[in-house]
Amino acid sequence: MSQDIPLGQSPAGLAQLNERSREIFRQIVESYLATGEPVGSRNLARIIPMTLSPASVRNVMADLEQLGLVYAPHTSAGRLPTERGLRFFVDALMQVGDVTERDRQAIEAQVAAAGTSKSVDAVLTEASGLLSGLTRAAGVVLAVKSNTRLKHIEFVRLEPERALVVLVAEDGQVENRVVNLPPGLPSSALSEATNFLNARIRGRTLAEARVELERALEAGKAELDQLTQRIVAAGLASWSGGVEDLERVRLLFDDLEEKRGVADLLGRAEQADGMRIFIGSENKLFSLSGSSTIVSPYRDGQGRIVGVLGVIGPTRLNYARIIPMVDYTAKVVSKVLGS
Repeated sequence: MSQDIPLGQSPAGLAQLNERSREIFRQIVESYLATGEPVGSRNLARIIPMTLSPASVRNVMADLEQLGLVYAPHTSAGRLPTERGLRFFVDALMQVGDVTERDRQAIEAQVAAAGTSKSVDAVLTEASGLLSGLTRAAGVVLAVKSNTRLKHIEFVRLEPERALVVLVAEDGQVENRVVNLPPGLPSSALSEATNFLNARIRGRTLAEARVELERALEAGKAELDQLTQRIVAAGLASWSGGVEDLERVRLLFDDLEEKRGVADLLGRAEQADGMRIFIGSENKLFSLSGSSTIVSPYRDGQGRIVGVLGVIGPTRLNYARIIPMVDYTAKVVSKVLGS
């Protein structure tokens, strides 16, 4: 995956897939996650919940391959999902399960027991070991790098009220976050936010970008206040030459409205501090091993994010089961550390 050009093309391609293509793609991925084996058109024709000939299925598979979502490990074989295909299956198609009551009780009891020692290390060690046992993957605890400086940001709509935010850091690290969108937000607003921020964020952290944007909003409001006061003081009826100021007010309103929209999207991206899912080469640290990393932040008593915990395993992880489990464990750890 290019570190300079985020995955801006694939989400659009995936969003354009019709129901038939989505279903075939879903079955390819779910078969891979269950067995690790490629699945062929004949088997797919039998298991998909619609009547299609193997030839029709092969045509759809060829389209999916052209989009970079699946590949054939060797000639005349079935298809496997690519890293890109797995990424957008996880972001846009997967139905995430819930943590079972039994697992909830185990997580709460074991993390709380470790918390009686009042040692942060003991809590994290217990949580990491617990996740490793429950998921059959390696547990991981990492300190958070809160000062990552950005090179590029991109918003890509996945659904009417969900978007993928792709953050590219100066060191080449790529992070993907899924954020909720305000109802009715046009796709043009996502493109405008992407362009607006990329002209201003290079070398800044998300927090610094937000502060600068808020400063620009305040400056715009102050200018607007001064202008409107002048117009009111002069009295519109008797005031000559006021057209220029009125036009300036209109432009300022437009500018402020655009900045408010961008600030809202930036705030959502900054606060999307839930699950982080890195598939294969998306995580430079584990790119050569073909591993996936699923982590979630934990907080201290002041509510500040101080680190992440989760699991590392093969790309064939049971994402639907493990994602909520990691998320729940991180919340329990935050609660114990904050008490």
